[in-house]
Amino acid sequence: MIVAAAGATLAVWCILTFVVVGRGTPAPFDPPRRLVARGPYGWVRNPMYLGAGLALVGAALYYGSGGLLVYSGGFLLFMHLFVVLYEEPTLRSTFGADYEAYCRWVHRWWTHAHAAAERPGR
Repeated sequence: MIVAAAGATLAVWCILTFVVVGRGTPAPFDPPRRLVARGPYGWVRNPMYLGAGLALVGAALYYGSGGLLVYSGGFLLFMHLFVVLYEEPTLRSTFGADYEAYCRWVHRWWTHAHAAAERPGR
């Protein structure tokens, strides 16, 4: 339950950051109007998907469900493909050089604490 709660908390934090910082939502019909690079997005570029995946893994562990664990892996694979094939090109065309700079400093799925601490503006 702790793993699932941590994942759900991260996902909610991401949604709130989209609303407050980005002035939009995660929904395609109301995307953020500003590049979101603070909060959990200051550490990795896709924390919402990580939070959702973590919540799924937590549920799989809680219920002892191998099927749900496999589903969690499939979800994360699908999200990776979605990010690489759709989301990143869309963000590049929307935010241009700002997004390119963000990508240089913040990794897609995992970051090292020292890299985040050394990033400009921190």
